[in-house]
This record gives sequence, C-alpha cells and structure tokens, in this order.
Amino acid sequence: MRSFIGTWTWSYLALAMVLAACEAMPPPRDRLTLAPARFADLAGWTMDRHGEALVALKRSCARLATRGDDAAIGPGGIAGTARDWRLPCSEAMTLADGDDATARVFFERNFTPLRAANNDRVDGLFTGYYEPELKGARQRGGRYTVPVYGRPAELVMVDLGQFRAELRGQRIAGRVADGNLVPYASRAEIEAGALRGRNLELVWVDEAVDAFFLEIQGSGRIVLEDGAVLQVSYTAQNGHPYVAIGRELIARGALARENVSMQSIRAWLADHPGEAQELMNRNPSFVFFRALDGDGPIGAEGTVLAAGRSLAVDRTLVPLGVPIWLDCADPLDANMRLRRLMVAQDTGGAIRGPVRGDVFWGHGAEAAERAGRMRSTGRYWLLLPRAVAEKKVAAR
Repeated sequence: MRSFIGTWTWSYLALAMVLAACEAMPPPRDRLTLAPARFADLAGWTMDRHGEALVALKRSCARLATRGDDAAIGPGGIAGTARDWRLPCSEAMTLADGDDATARVFFERNFTPLRAANNDRVDGLFTGYYEPELKGARQRGGRYTVPVYGRPAELVMVDLGQFRAELRGQRIAGRVADGNLVPYASRAEIEAGALRGRNLELVWVDEAVDAFFLEIQGSGRIVLEDGAVLQVSYTAQNGHPYVAIGRELIARGALARENVSMQSIRAWLADHPGEAQELMNRNPSFVFFRALDGDGPIGAEGTVLAAGRSLAVDRTLVPLGVPIWLDCADPLDANMRLRRLMVAQDTGGAIRGPVRGDVFWGHGAEAAERAGRMRSTGRYWLLLPRAVAEKKVAAR
C-alpha cells in the first residue's frame, strides 16, 4: 500500500508540476502563418465588385514601381520581392476601371489565396475608421480654441529596423537632449501647454473631443468659415503608446464591454464634460498633422486610401500593398457577412497582430456609423503572386 500511495503521490505531484508549468508558460508570440487555399474557398468571392479593389491595387502598384527589383515586400520578404510583382502590376495598369468581370479574372489568373492565421488561430478582430469632418478656422478666436498641431521640428521618429533586423517594423519617437533620445511630451503635457506659443497650429477647431477623434482616425476634413475645406493627414506621432479610452471606461464600470463603440464613448464624454479631458489624457499618444494639397487621405503606404477597399494592418507582420480577402461580421448587422477584396494600404497604433484589420470607410455620416460600430470577428486571406505563393506552400 505504501508503495502504491507513494507512486500515486509522485505521479500526482508530477502532473501538478506539468500543469503549473503549462499555466506559467506565456502565450506563443504573434506570428503570421499562411496556409494554401483556393478561390473556391472564399465565400462570396464571385459576388464582389472586383473592379473597386483593382483601382486600389493600381495605387499600390504605382508605389511599388519606384522600388528596386530586389526590394523585399513585407517583413522578411513574406510577399516576395518587387520583381515578383512586376508582371501582375504591369497587367493591372493596362486594365480599364469599372469592369468587375475582367478584374476578377485578373486576380484569379495572377494570384493565389493563402489563409492567414496567428500561429493556428484563424479568427481575429476587425474594426473600422473614417475621415471625420470638423469645423475650424485659420486663426484662433470665438468658438475656435482647440489647436490641431503640425509636426514640431525637434520631434525625431526612429525606424528601429534600420538598426537591427529583428526590430524591423518597430518605431519609436522622442527628442534629443544632451545627445540622448528622450521621450517627447505626452498628451497631458501638450494639452497643458507644452507646445503653446510656437506657431505650430495648422488650424483651430471648436471641439476638443472632435480633435481627439481626428487623431484616432488619422485624417480628416476641416470646413473653414469661408466654406473652404482643409484636408489634414497624419504626419507624426509623439512616441507614446496608444491607450484605448474605451477600455478605461469598461474598467470604471461606465460602459459594458459589449456596448463600447465610438458613438457610446462620444456620448459619455458629452455627458461628463468635467471628466472628458482627464479621460482623453489617459491616452498619452498624440498625433501631428500636415495639410494636403491634393487628394487624400494618405495611408501609411503613401497611397490615397479607397473607401471600403483600403485596410489598415499591422505592418510589422503583414505586407502593405497586398490584396486581402476579408470575411467578417457586418458592422451594422451581425447576421450578415462583410465579404470583399481589400488592399493593405495603412496601419494604426491600435492595429496589432497577424489577423487584425481596420477598414477605411471614407467620409460622411454612413462612413462614421459603420466605422464607429465596427468590432467584428472574422478572418482573411492574403493574395500573393502565384510564384510567391507556390514557394510558400512548398516550404510548409
């Protein structure tokens, strides 16, 4: 009996130690994995308006044309090299806009879909953003007291991938003091006047909450008193991490997790004007803007974004310029599916992970409604040139 009890005890302890070790193990590091697929696997593929996605892809191809043949597309060259994209991009440029059937044949002939996953997790979170419209003036006065700042000259943005290959895609920002790079002013410090009196204001708007959400969206249209429209776009960020104030409201018990949206957050801020700035300051990240002379908004890839077709991704894991088939819940009807061909053309502070995306919806009331309410579970497939996809499949 003693021998049995001892064996059982040690077995139990060993099992407990294994379970404890498993619990202590951190989750696997985010990693984009790609699995072979067919166009027949993409539900709704034949029903999409592929011509709209082709227009977006042409814009990315124009950017790619400026890169050398051996330039890697995406982190670690996950989407091949610029040379691999020459033929499909050249053909795309010869096609007329607006012909959905021809565009679909083009994508099917030149690309192969690969299902994306985070290690073995195929589902991810998809949100939306849009181009808000604000009211503003060139000079401070009257109701226009909230500044929208341009980039300060002393702000230094560093692409860490230029110094260490393992840091590719990671960026920091700050200012130089005594030969060292130190943190830049936080949102709270900027709101308290850290930049005041330096003539950095691009324009003045009438609502602090509107200016805050302009930063989150990354671009916007400001209607001036004379009726002119000033388009502004992201140009830099202060280097502090982005903190979602919706999470803070959940932590306070002010909002239920299932009820968090841009609309519900704005409503809370409007109902609590005395607490609004303090809550917004919980997000230390601050965005600086530039005025656009031509079309906009401009995404991180440097291309003009296409409403409903441009997708913001985590550029440290997913290549910009790549077509992506998205399948997720519709933001306005959870019983419907949003299935369409997008192009990865932007990124964002809150967009982190291999299966994570932010759909650009354009501007206007409908775009704001869709963007503000979109928090959908879904999955996507990367479309890579056939030769590149074949190499990926062979390497599995």
